[in-house]
Amino acid sequence: MDVRVGDTLEMKKPHPCGDKRFLVLRSGIDFRLRCAGCGREVMVPRSKIERSIKKIVRPEAGTGDPV
Repeated sequence: MDVRVGDTLEMKKPHPCGDKRFLVLRSGIDFRLRCAGCGREVMVPRSKIERSIKKIVRPEAGTGDPV
């Protein structure tokens, strides 16, 4: 599964705060994720995350204003 730093993951089950979205801060053997709702950071093994992902939202490449 191609998950990159900066992606937002929508999970199948919510974090205890109620939000299902997490920002990827680090990827590798494990992931460091930040909850989009409360800001809590967690480290989770890759195998567990890959089973729990519902959708990957990538940041838009050209979101800046044209100069």
